[in-house]
Amino acid sequence: MKPSIILMFFSCCLMVACDDNVYDTPDLDAGVDSSQIEDQGTDKTDTDLLPDTDNDMSVSGTKSTANILCDLSASGNQQFVYKSGRPGTALSDIDETLEYNFAWACGNGERTLTGNGVPNHGVAGGEFASKLSAQTVSFTFTTTPADTGKITEVKEPGFALNGVKFDPGTAGTCPDAATVDTDCNYAMGSDSWRMVATPGNVSPWKFGFGVDENDAHVQPTGAYHYHGNPVGLVSQLNNNAASSMTLVGWATDGFPIYSVYGHSDVTDLSSSVVEMKSSYKTVDSPGAGRPDVADFPLGHFIQDWQYADGSGDLDECNGRFAVTPEFPNGIYHYYITNTYPFVQRCVKGESAGGGGPGPRP
Repeated sequence: MKPSIILMFFSCCLMVACDDNVYDTPDLDAGVDSSQIEDQGTDKTDTDLLPDTDNDMSVSGTKSTANILCDLSASGNQQFVYKSGRPGTALSDIDETLEYNFAWACGNGERTLTGNGVPNHGVAGGEFASKLSAQTVSFTFTTTPADTGKITEVKEPGFALNGVKFDPGTAGTCPDAATVDTDCNYAMGSDSWRMVATPGNVSPWKFGFGVDENDAHVQPTGAYHYHGNPVGLVSQLNNNAASSMTLVGWATDGFPIYSVYGHSDVTDLSSSVVEMKSSYKTVDSPGAGRPDVADFPLGHFIQDWQYADGSGDLDECNGRFAVTPEFPNGIYHYYITNTYPFVQRCVKGESAGGGGPGPRP
């Protein structure tokens, strides 16, 4: 099996071929027709994007990620076109260009990320309450992740390869008596029913969090963050994303995060690639005091979802142990899914941060 990955950091088209699980050095001088990269930024630097991935690992125990996607960095300028304004007010049309930068490095058992949190792709369709702005991103991950045997709930479970954080939850809540979304508090809510940002397969959908085509939007601080699959980044990383796996980021416990597709046979890299299904299902009946399902169908609130072991492909943290192109002998890893929880809300390894109530059995 020879999956190919294309990383396009705007003015350069970086072709990377995977043969026998060893990446070739990308051709940094390979050009691309600018007419084919509409709304893409202008790249400045790209260095050593995909080192060797020859990992000889056992089926169980600690896994080393120390030679995967280290020395990965890029910077450039990206145009952003979206609408901005608080809910209920007139929205402003924003069209501006910002610099993005991110850099990953490995050493001494650690993987470090620095960057400014600005995405390296467009944000079509977004209606953001605040304008997107540069942040200070700095995080350290272990390169020897290990399953702790416990589940640790986290608010921010990881970072995408472009330095943008995953933050799937919301601060929005609704009171028991809510009948329309304007009865709810989209930010800093204190009511019982915790709002879900994106619909998945829930219809009709009543909440408007202003997410763009990447299932992302902007926090009051200007921090852009993903609630689901970062499709703009995935399209840059892999031009065959529906037929091969795409590593999109790293969780705070050091395990990798993949986009929505994985191998049908957990032990066989030559097996077909299929969409990974989460094992969360809506509850059979709404919780006591919940807003009427006629107004908010099941799935609008976090309390509407429960983990049903074996109902999908993944565990309660949206992960599983299986082979991947980067880890041909297998590793525990997480997936982004097209339905709740979208991005995992917990981790299985020792989390280096990300907030949350901590471990549970």
